[in-house]
Amino acid sequence: IVTRDDVEESLKEIWQYAKDKEQLLKDLQFQIEETEQKLAEKRRERDCLMEYKNVGSKIEASTVLNLEKDIREVGKDDHRITEHYSDVLKAKEEEYDRLFEKYTELCNEEALKMAVKHLDKNSLREIEENEWLKKEIKKYEKEVHELEASVQLLQEENISLVTKMMDAKLQ
Repeated sequence: IVTRDDVEESLKEIWQYAKDKEQLLKDLQFQIEETEQKLAEKRRERDCLMEYKNVGSKIEASTVLNLEKDIREVGKDDHRITEHYSDVLKAKEEEYDRLFEKYTELCNEEALKMAVKHLDKNSLREIEENEWLKKEIKKYEKEVHELEASVQLLQEENISLVTKMMDAKLQ
């Protein structure tokens, strides 16, 4: 025997079951939509990565090669510029040294002239005589050198003559 309350109870259970199934279906639809959105997002990421793999990586590889080439060129330019500036620096140092030596010589000459102006007559005469003696010494040294050369020639000639005379006596 089924009573009205049993029927109502059974209908309530069926209705609750249907309601639960509907809610479960809605939840599943929501999860499906959410999963489809995630899947679509993952596909977009995959497509982007595939496009990068097929196109972008080649572009970046060529960019990297160009940058490496630029780095090498900059290194070569840096080396050439360094050498150029080193050469310029050496030239300037040599020019500076030459100008400094010239300046020093001029200062020494000027100091000598100033010192000579302030010397007395006897000291001036001694300096002049010293200069004259230096010139004379150079002349005599030259003459001594010439005489030594002619003495050596005479000695060689004498040796040659003595050798010839000895050969003649032996024959």
